[in-house]
Amino acid sequence: MPIYTYRCENCGVQFDRHQSFEEEPMTLCPECNHRSLRKVYLPVGIVFKGSGFYATDHRSPSGQASAKKAEKAEKAEKTEKTEKTETGPKPAGESIKGGSSPAVD
Repeated sequence: MPIYTYRCENCGVQFDRHQSFEEEPMTLCPECNHRSLRKVYLPVGIVFKGSGFYATDHRSPSGQASAKKAEKAEKAEKTEKTEKTETGPKPAGESIKGGSSPAVD
């Protein structure tokens, strides 16, 4: 059930009331009994957090281009990670390229 805010234009009292959509709006003030009660329409508190919207949130071509760039960057990052894990650390007995090996007599 939605919550509606009412304010009396006569005495200034303001209060919230749970009402269904089918109910008629209140008009009689509970404090001063005048028919000067009005609904107060307040802005909805929406907070957008994060770096932006997803490409699927809108249909403009500009959003699709940035989504493709993001996909390419993700693929490149995944490829780098798999290459690093496949090569892995070298065993202790193996020599490093370009370095000098100890002299064997």
